[in-house]
Amino acid sequence: MSAFLTALLPVILIVGLGQFLARRGLVPAEAFRALDRLSFLILLPALIIRALANAEFDGAPWLMLGALVAAQVLLGAFGLTARLWPGMSQPAIGTIVQSNVRWNTIIGLSLGGLLFGDEGLALVSLAAAAMIPLANIISVYALVSHAERPQGTKPRPLLALTRNPLIYACLIGIGLASFHVRLPVIADETLKMLANAAIALGLLSAGAGVDLGALKQAGLKTFTWSLVRLVGLPALTLAVGLAIGLSGLPLAIALICAATPTAPNSYVLARELGGDAGLAANFIAAQTLLAALTLPLTWLVILWLGAA
Repeated sequence: MSAFLTALLPVILIVGLGQFLARRGLVPAEAFRALDRLSFLILLPALIIRALANAEFDGAPWLMLGALVAAQVLLGAFGLTARLWPGMSQPAIGTIVQSNVRWNTIIGLSLGGLLFGDEGLALVSLAAAAMIPLANIISVYALVSHAERPQGTKPRPLLALTRNPLIYACLIGIGLASFHVRLPVIADETLKMLANAAIALGLLSAGAGVDLGALKQAGLKTFTWSLVRLVGLPALTLAVGLAIGLSGLPLAIALICAATPTAPNSYVLARELGGDAGLAANFIAAQTLLAALTLPLTWLVILWLGAA
């Protein structure tokens, strides 16, 4: 547990620093938006390419991907039961489904790397390669199908995926690893320098994006479905993983990825596709804070299973 807290506390501190810088106005909102763009286009792809290209995969990671994808689909489908909640609007249902299937890649990469080094980074990157496209497809269809008014243009989730640099980074990294192509030293060092900036800047931006004002307006609905997400996704991942024989480090990484809060970019997608943007903001704030409690509990489960 001490090793996990040593890895988690810097994450919390950097997220808190991002919130402090944003609230005090020391770094303007436009700067954080620029950092988000830089991370999305350059820094995160560099990290993913390097982590995957330098990885050596055996059969176990594919069981990890199966457990994560199955849990993602199951919890997304469970979000549809929100229609049984009294007074639940259609846009809110789509927003809940989105919250259930998205995860914070930056926090997963940070914890995976700090706890398990390059192997942990590679496994989290592999998880991202499978979960990011699926999360986007499920989120787009859930938000659009539950929007109260038709949109002016019909969203094309597959087209959006072709414009996502993280998808290309995953494909490049997996391709290099599959054909055992070693990165030239200069290329590897260049990607390493870019990758080192990705996590720190991503955590700062995640902290800046937490809307404490939205959290104050959150009610029972927000906290109930936040706990469903933070507890339900790792629980389903564990159940499916054990059922198919997943164990060791891939199981630990799968649980860490599943236990991270929902992704900060879920607010933008909810706003653009007719979801409940206010509820999405509440989810981001509530889950980011609650994850500081649920992530250590997930680590205790990992230790109990002997997966770390």
